Amino acid sequence: MTILVTGARGNVGRRVLQRLYAAGHSLRASGRNPAELDVPEGVETVALDLNDPETFVAALAGVSKVLLYAEPDGIVKFLDEAEKAGVEQIVLLSSNTVGLPGADQDPLAHHHVLVEEAVVGSGLNYTILRPGAFMSNAFGWSYSLQQGDTIDQVFPEAQVAPVHEDDIADVAVVALTEKKLQDEIVDLTGPESLTFRQELEIVGEVLGRKLVINGLTREEGEAQMSNFVPPPVLTSLLNQWEAAVGVVADTSATAERITGKPARTFRQWVEEHASFLV
Repeated sequence: MTILVTGARGNVGRRVLQRLYAAGHSLRASGRNPAELDVPEGVETVALDLNDPETFVAALAGVSKVLLYAEPDGIVKFLDEAEKAGVEQIVLLSSNTVGLPGADQDPLAHHHVLVEEAVVGSGLNYTILRPGAFMSNAFGWSYSLQQGDTIDQVFPEAQVAPVHEDDIADVAVVALTEKKLQDEIVDLTGPESLTFRQELEIVGEVLGRKLVINGLTREEGEAQMSNFVPPPVLTSLLNQWEAAVGVVADTSATAERITGKPARTFRQWVEEHASFLV
C-alpha cells in the first residue's frame, strides 16, 4: 500500500518524503500543482486541493497512510473519502498552539483546532503531531544579517523551545510506519529553552560575528512586522512572545523517546544552515 504525503514542498513534508523514499516505501506526493513538486525519481505525484473535492478520489486511491497538513477547507469531505478509500491512518501535522487557552478563537491556532477535531471525529486511526516553533523561523533574521550586525527583535527575552524540522520528520516517519503512536497526540519541542537573544548569540558565534541585539518595544515591533504579518495573527504572536518573557519554555524528551536519538539543538540547526542565513 502507498503512503500519501501532502505538503511535499514544505519543511517537514519534504523531509518525510526523503526518509520514506530511502526506506523503500511506495509513495505518492501531492500538491495543488503536481508539476511544481521536486520529488525523487519514481515517486508518483498527484493533484490534491482540499478546496476541490474532485481531486480526492485519485489522490487517495490505494493509499494506506496519509501525512496531512492542517487545512480546514474541505477537511471533512477529504476524511470521508479517505475512509471510503480504505485509508488506515492519518498523521496530522498540527501545532502546539492548540494547547493554549482560547485556542479555538486564536488566529494562530483556530485552523489547527478545526482540523484536529475533524480528524479525531472521523473514525480513522490517527496520530497528531503538535510541534512548537520551528527552528527555521530563524530565517526571519536573514535579511538583517545580510545588512549588518545589528538585529532588531521585539521581546528579545521571550523564551521558546524551538524544534528541528528533522526531528519532526523522524517522528512522523515512525508514526507512518509503526503502530506505537496510533491514536496519540504527540507534543514536540526542542531540547532547550532559549531566549531570542540567546538564539541570536548562537547565530553570531556560528557565523563568527559579534551581533548587536536591538530590543524593540511592542509598538515598534508591531509597526515593523505589520508589513508582512496580518494584524490578527500579529497580535496573537506578540501576545505569546510577551507572555513568554522571563518564562522558561516547556521542553520534553518526546522526540528522543520515540526515535531513540537525542533531539537536535538550535546550534546544530544554525551550523547546518549557516550559508543560507547570510
